[in-house]
Amino acid sequence: MHFFIGNLDEEIYMKLPQGLTVALSSQFTFPLVCKLQKSLYGLKQAYRQWYAKLSQALCTRGYTHSLNDYSLFTKRSDSSTVFLAVYVDDIILTGDDPKEINALKMFLDDQFKIKDLGLLNYFMGIELLFVDSGVLLHQRKFVSELVTEYGCSDASPVSSLLELCVKLKSDVGVLLPNPESYRSLVGNLNFLTHTRPDLCFAVQHLSQFLKSPRLPHLTAALHVLRYLKGTPDVGVHLNGSSDFSVQAFCDSDWASCSDLRRSVSGYCVFLGGSLIS
Repeated sequence: MHFFIGNLDEEIYMKLPQGLTVALSSQFTFPLVCKLQKSLYGLKQAYRQWYAKLSQALCTRGYTHSLNDYSLFTKRSDSSTVFLAVYVDDIILTGDDPKEINALKMFLDDQFKIKDLGLLNYFMGIELLFVDSGVLLHQRKFVSELVTEYGCSDASPVSSLLELCVKLKSDVGVLLPNPESYRSLVGNLNFLTHTRPDLCFAVQHLSQFLKSPRLPHLTAALHVLRYLKGTPDVGVHLNGSSDFSVQAFCDSDWASCSDLRRSVSGYCVFLGGSLIS
């Protein structure tokens, strides 16, 4: 448990764990507490202290964290680059220097006693499928669980994300008695856009009604689930091409918002034929 390794900067006490009994002397009339020597799961400081310990260890090997994402560490040389991404106490390690990667594994195991799970195939709900032309990122398992959770397992799949003849408005329809369910569904759909860019327009459209969701909005969101049921294997393909040319495309739908008459714009950027944004 890596969180147990973190050092504490403050004095922290906790109640005795349930089931632990301590014989008290007659001179003690108050309950005992435990003083923590190391970090512990559940502490607000736990992740911060674990990250501090890990980053300190990585810095001694020449790794620096990204200024855009402090969970990403890199080590660059004239001939190689190694990346390390950390999420809580899970780590992804990749790069083009096998020797440095193996040395880093040994170093981390010596410092923290890690477990090497081998080739990456599942991380934070995203599945990886390695093919001859590159790697496919998809979320089939997440889609299946989402369809089941919202009772769409027996619904027939559809071929479009939104019905063309339906125009959603913020003040039309019956208010939902449980708006949290709609907000949770849209949040899950937003998470899916990491590997399903085809959902982006529909998700941003449904997100406009999070404040006061109504029945037509929920119906449209469930329609998206029926589309996902018919396309569970769709994902983002990152090819192994050495081509690093950049292509970008954009489009705008002028004054398409029925409430505010605002325009909606969309774009996509490809690096060597792989969608990156």
